[in-house]
Amino acid sequence: MNEYKIKIRDMPQEERPRERLAKYGAEALSNAELLAIILRTGMKGGTAIDLANKLLNHFNGNLKAIVSADMNELSKIKGLGFAKAAQIKAAFELSKRINYLQDNIRISSPKDAAEFLMPKLRYLDKEHFFVLCLDTRNKLIGNEVKVSVGSLNASIVESREIFKAAIAKNAAVVILAHNHPSGDPTPSNEDIAVTKRVVNAGDVIGIKVNDHIIIGDGKYVSMKERGLI
Repeated sequence: MNEYKIKIRDMPQEERPRERLAKYGAEALSNAELLAIILRTGMKGGTAIDLANKLLNHFNGNLKAIVSADMNELSKIKGLGFAKAAQIKAAFELSKRINYLQDNIRISSPKDAAEFLMPKLRYLDKEHFFVLCLDTRNKLIGNEVKVSVGSLNASIVESREIFKAAIAKNAAVVILAHNHPSGDPTPSNEDIAVTKRVVNAGDVIGIKVNDHIIIGDGKYVSMKERGLI
């Protein structure tokens, strides 16, 4: 007997994710229901919600792991395939970009910097080092600049790369930032040493290093607030 594809339209209307979203709002839906809307269709013998649950189970319910997974890993999940993997990657990328849209963004506090960077840095599985370039009024000049990518628990950064970007953007002030894939933003001894080295280099060339923000999973540390700058 041939298996058939169960469709969400065969479900009672009050249980369908799109109808529930329209009636109660997106925040009322489960992770599986939201993913089902992105996936649109299911697999043989299962609805889009069944497929969404299968995807979640593959990553032990960890949305962060789904965001970080590459196309190859997603495509190998039975029932998902290349097209649906692309839909998932596109949806999460749009979410990042919406959170990252800029319109005269002013970075006036460590919280401002952390909120700007958190959506992108918190899900990275290696340490990425960025610099935010600001003008004399603390307005962000262009996008953040990626300076380096390190290993699972270490970034490799050179002062010249940081200030090369700052000079190119005619920045008056820079804010350093990197993520800790462990989720714990506590500064390491290396973080402190690197920061002091970059601050000293900035003093020499006349570009102030205002802060170094370390991003964890939903939390951050400002080295300026800790008295380390």
